[in-house]
Amino acid sequence: MTAPAVTSPERTPPERTPPEGTPFWSALFTDRRIAPALGLGFTSGIPFLLVYGTQAAWLSDAGISIAAIGLLSEMTLAYKFKFLWAPFLDRYDPPLLGARLGRRRGWIVVALLSVMAMLAGIAFGDPAQWLAWTIAFSVALGFAGATLDLVIDGWRITSVRPPEKQAVLSSWTEIGWRIGNLAAGAGALFLADRIGWRGAYLCMGALMLVGMLAALFAPEPPSDQAPHPARAGFVDTVWAPIRDLLRRLGPMAPAILLLVAGFRMPGYVATAMAVPLFKHQGFSNTDIATVTKLFGFWIGLGGTFLAGALIPRIGMLPSLLIGTIAASASHLSLAYLAAHGGDGGQAFWTFAVTVGIDGFAYAFASVVLITYMSTLASTEHAASQFGLLTSLCAFPGSVLAGFSGFIVERTGFPLFFVLTSLIGVPVALLAVYVWAKVGISDEAPAKP
Repeated sequence: MTAPAVTSPERTPPERTPPEGTPFWSALFTDRRIAPALGLGFTSGIPFLLVYGTQAAWLSDAGISIAAIGLLSEMTLAYKFKFLWAPFLDRYDPPLLGARLGRRRGWIVVALLSVMAMLAGIAFGDPAQWLAWTIAFSVALGFAGATLDLVIDGWRITSVRPPEKQAVLSSWTEIGWRIGNLAAGAGALFLADRIGWRGAYLCMGALMLVGMLAALFAPEPPSDQAPHPARAGFVDTVWAPIRDLLRRLGPMAPAILLLVAGFRMPGYVATAMAVPLFKHQGFSNTDIATVTKLFGFWIGLGGTFLAGALIPRIGMLPSLLIGTIAASASHLSLAYLAAHGGDGGQAFWTFAVTVGIDGFAYAFASVVLITYMSTLASTEHAASQFGLLTSLCAFPGSVLAGFSGFIVERTGFPLFFVLTSLIGVPVALLAVYVWAKVGISDEAPAKP
């Protein structure tokens, strides 16, 4: 991918061509990359909740203290620091499988086998009797799951060139991820009540076979068929993706990276106080699960479908601007719910509609950001650069989210969600600035 073109007085403005209207639904049957992407996205959505979220229910059943369960949330740290080993996945082939499947697909199979092994290890443990066993395998599952995310993103980004055509593939991968996340959440809990936690974890491991089939049927990316770059030392392997990204972004690098860092910041901060708001309004656990998990799943799919259909038609940066405005403005629906009072948990449909608005906008914005970050990553360093960008996207919002409770104590819930909505104003202005300087990402090259 070449560096984004920056307009200047000396250059003729680029001749714009309408973005290609890639068919969203028919692509599932006409593009041989889509069905494997759906299966790979499904498997990538499973491990994270089994490291901590769903597993917290098992730990509670085993009698582990609340303080210890909270501390064990740190087992997911691998997902925040996955960019540290991503460069080695870009540069080196997996043993044995690399020659047969190619670098990207070979690492996908290795990661899937690792996830299956770690899930089996957790399944045959007993946190009530030997917590250290469960912790060790859960930490290892975190590394395996984070690696799986990296290599699937690497395959997805290198499978579609030019990168501006990523929207449809990204959307179908995200749809698969949401289904997998539902399986690891509600599905695993359902199984645990009927066949026990050991059986539930073994079933989750068996679902990784979907990813195995997807990896075998997925087309090999063109970049895997080219000669591999020469091996380099440790420092150069780690620094090369960063250097390449900054070189290609050029003078616009600070603005673009700030846009990535700030895009989901309002969402991270608001999400931290969403469930406390629902409980404060008097809604039951069943109400919250119904709206956020079951109803929210379909709402999220709707936002994902819309993003996949809209981005190819209006372009990347216009979609990015719509995404940041919609996602930030949607927090006003939560402010309305907070001001409405919830009627002691009786206003169920007010609850469902306001949370649905926020969830729809969040899903739309997520696909837009994933697609945009994919356009910024190069073929050679796809996993490394996408991992860096996702960490950059998550870190500032996660830090600010830690202070959200203190803000609510001083402002109350209604004003808090209004303030999180206002965080999106400078981000939207930054998106306009990047759009004005860089131009629409799928414009035709400028003519001399």
